[in-house]
Amino acid sequence: MTQKLRIGKIATLLAMLDEQERASYQSIVPDVQICEGKVGSMDMQKVISAVETAVKRSKLIQEGVYRETHALYHAILEGLEGVTRGQWAIGEIMRTVGLRFAVVRGNPYVNPEEGEWIAVAFYGTIGAPIKGLEHEAVGLGVNHI
Repeated sequence: MTQKLRIGKIATLLAMLDEQERASYQSIVPDVQICEGKVGSMDMQKVISAVETAVKRSKLIQEGVYRETHALYHAILEGLEGVTRGQWAIGEIMRTVGLRFAVVRGNPYVNPEEGEWIAVAFYGTIGAPIKGLEHEAVGLGVNHI
């Protein structure tokens, strides 16, 4: 295996764990930077903005460096594609999401020339905007920086 660290797996696990479980897991994750948060909305732009804002505030990416923002954006979109089952729409088609997210940055490959990568994982619910009419969903996006 050419990978030394599974950043997508780490991000997915962190997004799926409850707060108590996450606290104990984070302390054993080596050599990565992590940002976590929650978002609920019928507006896809708000979901994307919530992740971008959290990541920038935690200094996981350098805000003025285009390639870092670009990599994050594509990882977010890829993760949301999983949550929305390939239809990048929520409110427009009467769906709402309630998601936890985890963003992990690190060097997943043994060869340091492969550089840093970023993984964005979402876990939560999607469904009609009526309490109790949603179901679980998960999505993962991984992109090179």
